[in-house]
Amino acid sequence: MSSPMSASNFLKALKDEGLTVVQVGDWRTHNRNHKGPWGPVHGVLLHHTVTKGTARTVEICRDGHSGLPGPLCHGVIAKDGRVHLVGYGRANHAGLGDDDVLRAVVAEKRLPSDNEANTDGNRHFYGFECENLGDGKDPWPAVQLEAIEKAAAAVCRFHDWDSPSVIGHLEWQPGKVDPRGFSMNGMRNRIHDRLK
Repeated sequence: MSSPMSASNFLKALKDEGLTVVQVGDWRTHNRNHKGPWGPVHGVLLHHTVTKGTARTVEICRDGHSGLPGPLCHGVIAKDGRVHLVGYGRANHAGLGDDDVLRAVVAEKRLPSDNEANTDGNRHFYGFECENLGDGKDPWPAVQLEAIEKAAAAVCRFHDWDSPSVIGHLEWQPGKVDPRGFSMNGMRNRIHDRLK
């Protein structure tokens, strides 16, 4: 069980991992904390955005849309590998997911199938939205995949977690397909190797 790191420590962790970070507006205090607690935190959740164009993607992830207010994550990982910080605290990114999956993440064990949506993930996960159409055709540039690896590793390193603490939205919530276009097992292997 871990308390969320401070916004300053989050920024430092990302930069220390070698990432280029763009701070967007009042990201440190932009959150949904009035809707419930953030923490204890147990892992990192990865998504794809189903958007095109970094500026528009960052705007949507910061502000949300009519059906879902922002922030929709903590950081947006752009095609060029930059990480845009859009919020900090509780964010609308994980929704309800499977309590069995959460227990596996906490224990850093193999993930079971996600067949329930009964647990508040917004409370327990850091979230990174990754700029991609999610159609299986939109490419994932090497620099972006490296940034995803570094961002997840930065959070894990701070909390002394290993790669099983990093999951995809498709592994958390039934019916989700993101991130589509790269393997979560492959990404966890990369994160594990980085943390050695």
